[in-house]
Amino acid sequence: MLSAKPWRIEVVCFFIAAQLFCFFTGGIAFALLQKHGVAGFKSDYDLGSILLMTLSFQGATWVLMPFFFRLHDLSWSQGMGLKNKNLRSALLLAFATFIVVLPVSYLLKGASEFLMKKVHWAVKEEPAVTFLTGATSHVTAVYFGLFAVVMAPVAEEFIFRGVLFPTIKQLGFPKTAWIGVSLFFALVHATASTFIPLFVLALALTWLYKKTGTLLAPICVHALFNVVGVVLAPFSQ
Repeated sequence: MLSAKPWRIEVVCFFIAAQLFCFFTGGIAFALLQKHGVAGFKSDYDLGSILLMTLSFQGATWVLMPFFFRLHDLSWSQGMGLKNKNLRSALLLAFATFIVVLPVSYLLKGASEFLMKKVHWAVKEEPAVTFLTGATSHVTAVYFGLFAVVMAPVAEEFIFRGVLFPTIKQLGFPKTAWIGVSLFFALVHATASTFIPLFVLALALTWLYKKTGTLLAPICVHALFNVVGVVLAPFSQ
């Protein structure tokens, strides 16, 4: 399982560099395509735009994961912790964690929005919600919904819980691994109103990963959390 296998720093650096290259290349390509008015890229909510933005980050992670594991002489199942003998118990704990974290997160989100309005800070919707509700076709909305529930949780849990958390921890900074990575997770997703809820979610996912030793547990919680977000998105307007 991941927590029992220290990652080689040079491989982690290669993974991060490759990830950043894919992300920025995708961003440049999107800007050029949109500038020239190419069909499917005229709006941020067109299918081509959403495909390019999602595949250049989370999609790239799916491609890079097998190479990351191979460079550590691990199979996919070993790397993801799927051969954990207590997998059933891990999934039960994941479901229990979801039941606790979901209402806490939404209460914190509500409190954050209330305080922001009190200080006249404009409350903006999460980018994922605007992409779902602003999609220019049903195909685009369905794709983004599936992306949020399947592709994103696997890729993001691999990056944050699977790579960054154990790497920083093995470098001798356990508190930074817990707090810093969770803050980073919240920052890359955040609108202001979701920062605290996502930080708390990230802490819970890190605890769950550390407790179970398998990435499948936080992936399941992350996916269920996103399912609720997708279902509630039309009602957020």
